[in-house]
Amino acid sequence: MITVTFLPWNKKIEIAEGSNLLQAAALAGVPLESNCGGKGSCGKCKVKLIAGDNAAPTTAESRFLSPEELAAGVVLACQRKIFRDTVVEIETRKSADERKTALRGTPIAAPEPCVKKQFLQLSRPTVEEQTPDLERVLAALPGAHLDIELQVLSRLPRTLRDASFNVTAVVIGNRLIAVEPGDTTGRCYGLAFDIGTTTIMGSLLDLNSGKVVAVAAETNPQRIFGSDVISRIGYASREQGKGLIELQEKVIGAMNAITGKLLAETGVDQNEVYEAVAVGNTTMSHLFLGVDPAYLAPAPFIPAYRRMMELKAEELGLKMNPLGRVVVLPNIAGYVGSDTVGVMLAAGLDQRRDKCLAIDIGTNGEMVLSANGRMLTCSTAAGPAFEGAEISSGMRAAEGAIEAVEISGAAVKLKVIGDAPPRGICGSGLIDAVAGLLTSGLVQPSGRFLDPEKDGASLPAELRKRLRRGREGLEFVLAWGKGGADVVLTQGDLRKVQLAKGAIAAGIKILLKDTGLAPGDLDAVLLAGAFGNYIRKESALIIGLLPPVPLERIKAIGNAAGDGSRMALVSKSFRERAAALPDLVEHVELSTRADFNEEFIKALNFPAV
Repeated sequence: MITVTFLPWNKKIEIAEGSNLLQAAALAGVPLESNCGGKGSCGKCKVKLIAGDNAAPTTAESRFLSPEELAAGVVLACQRKIFRDTVVEIETRKSADERKTALRGTPIAAPEPCVKKQFLQLSRPTVEEQTPDLERVLAALPGAHLDIELQVLSRLPRTLRDASFNVTAVVIGNRLIAVEPGDTTGRCYGLAFDIGTTTIMGSLLDLNSGKVVAVAAETNPQRIFGSDVISRIGYASREQGKGLIELQEKVIGAMNAITGKLLAETGVDQNEVYEAVAVGNTTMSHLFLGVDPAYLAPAPFIPAYRRMMELKAEELGLKMNPLGRVVVLPNIAGYVGSDTVGVMLAAGLDQRRDKCLAIDIGTNGEMVLSANGRMLTCSTAAGPAFEGAEISSGMRAAEGAIEAVEISGAAVKLKVIGDAPPRGICGSGLIDAVAGLLTSGLVQPSGRFLDPEKDGASLPAELRKRLRRGREGLEFVLAWGKGGADVVLTQGDLRKVQLAKGAIAAGIKILLKDTGLAPGDLDAVLLAGAFGNYIRKESALIIGLLPPVPLERIKAIGNAAGDGSRMALVSKSFRERAAALPDLVEHVELSTRADFNEEFIKALNFPAV
């Protein structure tokens, strides 16, 4: 075994000789991006080798690293096998998960929690009145048929007498999960989770008031095994299911880290957290529960379950009352999960009377159209381009990411998260950049850059200087960096944007076609998710990502999936609506539709500006 040390945390891990640094990082729990899952095809897992074997660069390292980076000892973690003690440094940056946590949602006006707490002032037993302790408690509670957990029963005699028979009973459904000394009815909490492929968001709610008490987020640590669900499904099948166990441990570890932050911030005890509700895409829901997702990937894309799932917290190891309940909202189909159910619930799509399209612009591109008494849903394989993955200078929305771009005349204006030097570009900046290149004439509707030798004379000198030939053809420099680390948009990046927006636009066309609507018939287009909250509507229309409707009809609704999980947590009525939604919506399977391929090809080109 050899030791790998990760700076700046000075975190040490022992690993077998011949392992690579990416495997060591995963074992150590070190945050390291690997969009391709360690295949050497994304170039995102950069680390600086401080001590260890300094072997010649691999083909992948020569492709993705500049000469200046190679000279400084930068390597790709997935490519670097280690045979002796090694020290590496990972450049840290502030997370921008607060972009999600800022979208806190609004408190539920009339909370109707499924957790019931009742203060009981019980009479003491006497020789004349020998009612057993459990029956004494149950007689004071509404509902005759309650089951009691053995752990509660074993402590009940002492709890009653220490509290002079003044106790609070905690009931979930038909289970008595706690008998607490004194009156604790004012302290009743729950957790709501949105388990995203990229980010996991958690909220702590006061179940009595319905108010959000605190919010926190963590990068999904499964990301080191790949940025998309297909990579994770593949990893889950490794070593007779050991990969599945590892993926489940990663996501639960992150959820517990979030909970730890929430409890520390508020002073709430974990035993006062009685219920949790989670949403996520179908793959994330399976991995959270430790359910084999293998049959989600190939046709016919069959999930192991669809219904709403309820478990005890101790079955999953979540940091809350171990006898509390964990609820996972239902899935709809193999690639339309409980996060979409959360969006539908938050947007009230089952109760709207207008013609409304809700879109979660992400890797899976889920969308729901509510019109004329019907709800239709589909998902499109948009890929992770809009999350910054698979883009040459792409990155998540973190410090140093370009989040907005304006190209006006000869000027290129950038807005960077944290007002830091530009390090890369995230999804909202990517859409802006492409829109700016289109309106300035630097990119044609076909998606090709203007040829600077043939047609560049008409361009302002500043823009002409930014359009250059790189390793993989023409590229546009958004920001000049140090050591050759310029932030660029390449011809290949434009193609990936075309594929992503083409898939989403084609999915929208199919739903409109199946309901007999034209884009102009839509009364509202709702953009769900943190990403939808930050993209510029004008830019999304320019590149053809959204249907051509007046700007005032397009509205960002924030982290609607997370809002849906919160609503289902604090309201029994909302939870019942969520449970019914999969049976009310029609799932459109695009993989069987020849017209989807036709619409996809049509949607690849950018609209003429």
